[in-house]
Amino acid sequence: MPKKPIATVECAQAAIKYIANSVTNGCNGFVCASPRLLSTVTLTLLLGACAIRAATPEATGPLPSFRCEYDIQFTAKFTGDSVTLDSSRGYDVLFRGDKNANNPKNPNEYGNPRMSAEFKLGASGKEALLRYPLLPLAARCVQD
Repeated sequence: MPKKPIATVECAQAAIKYIANSVTNGCNGFVCASPRLLSTVTLTLLLGACAIRAATPEATGPLPSFRCEYDIQFTAKFTGDSVTLDSSRGYDVLFRGDKNANNPKNPNEYGNPRMSAEFKLGASGKEALLRYPLLPLAARCVQD
């Protein structure tokens, strides 16, 4: 389950608890004509804040950027058992353990019918290898 809906539910639960306490404790020192009016206004404001919180994108660092032979450049976004490549040759989603990957048991190898990629190569672990079996082409890459 994604983090945002859980955060929104927790935020909404906190808002409802606050409203219940304010009605029970006599508006928490506020002058109010009606506890129901205060509850409605407070609920609206707090749930609005929850919605803003849920809509705010989570802060993430820059995506790893790679430069390869043959003027290929790409960024990689790793999510679960897949990696999304946005490259100078197009946009691809590669899956871990795909039958087109050379070694499906390797956790750093991803593939789809068009291409495969292996990451964390070299002494520093910042190298990658792209394979385009239909061309045939293999390009060595290094992370910026």
